[in-house]
Amino acid sequence: MGPRSRERRAGAVQSTNDSSALSKRSLAARGYVQDPFAALLVPGAARRAPLIHRGYYIRARAVRHCVRAFLEQTGATHAARRAQILSLGAGFDSLYFRLKTAGRLAGAAVWEVDFPDVARRKAERIGETPELCALTGPFQREEPASALCFESADYCILGLDLRQLQRVDEALGAAGLDAASPTLLLAEAVLTYLETESAAALIAWAAQRFPNALFVVYEQMRPQDAFGQFMLQHFRQLNSPLHGLERFPDVEAQRRRFLQAGWTACGAVDMNEFYRCFLPAEERRRVENIEPFDEFEEWHLKCAHYFILAASRGDTLSHTLVFPSSEAFPRLNPASPSGVFPASVVNSEGQVPTLKRYGHASVLLSPDLILSAGGFGEQEGRHCRVSQFHLLSRDGDSEWKCSQIGGCGTGVRWDGRLYHTMTRLSESRVLILGGRLSPVSPALGVLQLHFCNSEDNNTQDLKVTITKAGRKDDSTLSCWRHSTTEVSYQNQEYLFVYGGRSVVEPVLSDWHFLHVETMAWVRIPVEGEVPEARHSHSACTWQGGALIAGGLGASEEPLNSVLFLRPTSCGFLWESVDIQPPITPRYSHTAHVLNGKLLLVGGVWIHSSSFPGVTVINLTTGLSSEYQIDTTYVPWPLMLHNHTSILLPEEQQLLLLGGGGNCFSFGTYFNPHTVTLDLSSLSAGQEGLDLYSGPTKVDNKVFHK
Repeated sequence: MGPRSRERRAGAVQSTNDSSALSKRSLAARGYVQDPFAALLVPGAARRAPLIHRGYYIRARAVRHCVRAFLEQTGATHAARRAQILSLGAGFDSLYFRLKTAGRLAGAAVWEVDFPDVARRKAERIGETPELCALTGPFQREEPASALCFESADYCILGLDLRQLQRVDEALGAAGLDAASPTLLLAEAVLTYLETESAAALIAWAAQRFPNALFVVYEQMRPQDAFGQFMLQHFRQLNSPLHGLERFPDVEAQRRRFLQAGWTACGAVDMNEFYRCFLPAEERRRVENIEPFDEFEEWHLKCAHYFILAASRGDTLSHTLVFPSSEAFPRLNPASPSGVFPASVVNSEGQVPTLKRYGHASVLLSPDLILSAGGFGEQEGRHCRVSQFHLLSRDGDSEWKCSQIGGCGTGVRWDGRLYHTMTRLSESRVLILGGRLSPVSPALGVLQLHFCNSEDNNTQDLKVTITKAGRKDDSTLSCWRHSTTEVSYQNQEYLFVYGGRSVVEPVLSDWHFLHVETMAWVRIPVEGEVPEARHSHSACTWQGGALIAGGLGASEEPLNSVLFLRPTSCGFLWESVDIQPPITPRYSHTAHVLNGKLLLVGGVWIHSSSFPGVTVINLTTGLSSEYQIDTTYVPWPLMLHNHTSILLPEEQQLLLLGGGGNCFSFGTYFNPHTVTLDLSSLSAGQEGLDLYSGPTKVDNKVFHK
């Protein structure tokens, strides 16, 4: 890499500091953390999204956890020697001022290192802000040619390039950093911006330079899966690519990296584990209620792709258990795959835009016609709540054709809802239940879609009319992320609406029955233990009842339970399905019944380092197995959450439509293609079983507890 390329790369990395500083200011302004200094250090203001706030909050809490562990340990054992904090790539972080205000620097001092331009700008900002100067006490501002930009009795800011270690070492020594004193080194999202060799040299230098030290690192990992690939792509587009993730893709690889570099002990956890094991439950509840939030998939995926690590050296600090092991967050890796489902892109005729959206719903109107509606996606060149309906159609064995249609101009306008359900009433009628317009605005009312073809039955000329169904004042449903399942009771058809969340309740455990013929809500007796509340679960019709799997429960915890709402002579009965081995807790997946097997497709899980494929559960024996999705012939990344899926049982195929999400600060991703999974390997030897994914006629029983 030439000098000019290095300069451009350094400038791009410095720009990430400015964005990060504004995010931290917004974080404090919303009350996630107590930090009055963020606004003093960063001019201007930017209101970040709730997902960004959560991401920066967990980062701040993880670093705070490590800093406190270091100060408590050194304060108790090294009272005669001043503790040191060396923040590498500190940017405009306010750590020094927060520690000084809290009285934590009575026996400690802080050194910060960043690019010269960043360090000078921060020093200037402090010098012109009386509130900050009052905390630093008397200080000196050095000459522009000096690496030392700011110096007070317990605070130094140096402008240095971390790739030039000899100069870094000399400048820190000249600024009073004592290698023999207990030292905390902080590197928040720093090492991945360095070339792998430079990062390795920095880690080894720190191990050799500081015999009694704690090195805390917060950065990205897991580059192999869809979210990780999109994350890498984002930073490449910013001209600040992430380095070393292929060599050190997970926490175990990172631990080995530090131990092999001379550190004597090392612990690391991903941010999902940190959030659940190292934050009190009351604090988690506080954070979860600060502002409306409905981006759970991206929150958990973001946390799965960042880690906090603490490596130590020295007799005292090597015994500092920054991240003691906890049984509160068990690792539940799925069994070895039993097979593979090949995936391929569904070829479609014409140049009509593909289905790029998430939070939508899809339904099979006929074997050759699939409707998708609602959600958030691309429409007319912009990202918005989608108002157009998407059709996949075909004639016999021909290729699928894509088309988009709007309302016909009469009746009710589509309200832009997402996270709703759609149920086929006939080839020309679809029922829409629930959904939301925003996290504080539910989509009220039951809608019906009516379809009519032209005289030549051309689906390209299909028209849609939207009408309100049921009573005008019906407020029974004000939820989203729920499920709707067709069930039977006393030879009558009903829709069983279960779970979800609402503006008032973050997770629901109630249910409703809608009589299909009269469109009236009715009461039907349900016995058995009431299941744990959940949303973003899956639900399938089976044997006249409903199979419920997974979901996100209270405290935003993924679930692994599978339940059967079994019809009885006097109503329905909740029963738990015993699965062996137990499935990995998940949510935001889809599900279907095929050949007496329940298929759980994709989703999000946080207890495994792998990424979900298809879990297959034999409903006769309760045995589960895992199948990988072979994406060799599918453009990567393919995100299997917030998607929909349609089973084509006669063809042994599963169509995956849409999917994706708002991926933290990396941007919004939509799966660009409709994908088909070949399920033929699953049904080998299953001749004679009913292939229909709705109520089966096979008289076998669920394996119950």
